[in-house]
Amino acid sequence: MPNQHLEDILSDELATLEQSGRRKGRETVFTGIVPAAGATGPRYLLAGEGEKSFLRMNSNGYLGLAMATDVRAAGEAAVRAMGAGPGAVRFISGTWQPHIDLEARLARFHGRAAAMIFNSAYAAMLGILPPLVTPETAVISDELNHNCIINAMRLAQSEHKYVYRHLDGDHLAARLRQAAQTCRRALVVTDGVFSMRGDHAALTEIVALAREHDGDFDEGVLVVVDDSHGVGAFGATGRGTEEVTKCGPVDVLVGTLGKAFGVNGGYVVGGENLIAYLRETAACYIYSNPIGPGEATAASEALAIVDSVRGKTLLTHLRDMTKRFETGLLALGLETIPGAHPVVPLMIRDTAQTSALVAYLHQQGILATGLNYPVVPKGQEEIRFQISADHTVSDIDETLAVLRTAPVAG
Repeated sequence: MPNQHLEDILSDELATLEQSGRRKGRETVFTGIVPAAGATGPRYLLAGEGEKSFLRMNSNGYLGLAMATDVRAAGEAAVRAMGAGPGAVRFISGTWQPHIDLEARLARFHGRAAAMIFNSAYAAMLGILPPLVTPETAVISDELNHNCIINAMRLAQSEHKYVYRHLDGDHLAARLRQAAQTCRRALVVTDGVFSMRGDHAALTEIVALAREHDGDFDEGVLVVVDDSHGVGAFGATGRGTEEVTKCGPVDVLVGTLGKAFGVNGGYVVGGENLIAYLRETAACYIYSNPIGPGEATAASEALAIVDSVRGKTLLTHLRDMTKRFETGLLALGLETIPGAHPVVPLMIRDTAQTSALVAYLHQQGILATGLNYPVVPKGQEEIRFQISADHTVSDIDETLAVLRTAPVAG
């Protein structure tokens, strides 16, 4: 029997989460996929909803590659040949040729000397930041950075932590000047694309500031970017925020295989010595199993697709659908944050109305994610729509038509 004292304490904690609006509650369970047909993209079946199908407008799978025939076939063939899992952490006996091949392809894709894969991008950030932080290192972070960066900073246990206002280059410069008074090294850490809003870091300005202040630190300034929402989905060739901002290669780039590439896992790319050092020091790499050989092979296939004419066609369609949806929201008199990234927020700015609209969309067969206080600040409540290359014109127009009739959309 469980410890009743702990059960009671946890019950109270859950009640507190419920009352404050922070409890995520029951997860949506997908039971099947209805393939694209005619003018409509794929639809999804949910547990408890019978045969009713849903249009998914809240997926990170920006290119629709999870169901691509060749991606699945590549993964299935590798599983048949090598098994479902790696069997161990890599330094014991868990490295397979598909891992090596994938890392080489990632390095080429990003124009870097080397790459290493993790079992998630979250684990990658938790793994790489602590080894790069010494007692005399300043870590300087955008205030809207993802939770993985926040927790990696905590894990790094730096005594010199600074936060700069979102996308505020002047404030970042002031933080660099402040840190230079006491620190030998600085890490500027930012998301490439900010997942809640779909806006992106001004990497050209950030890199320029890092180079300007590099001489103020005995060990220089490193720029660390988590572009998990950008890589594969942003830019003419899917190279992410680096490509869009034309900033050149940042010092340390983290990405994911689990969003635009449609598979699973995370990675980091950088210089040869950097990656060799992280293989020796990143605990989440050393002590965790990697993704399976099937996943690695499927990810390599997805990368090959993105880095091809077919990939450019998918990215063009993704941009077209994103623009169509954004333009449609504005035509309805609704508020969004303009941008080219397929995260398109619908700003509601009220918790009750956000929840009511998400429920109405669900009733109409559309899945969307509401972000309420305290996940976002009061007055910033929104519905985060995410466009995918497997959405069609009909899908976009269907969603806009539902919003046009929604009782709380305006």
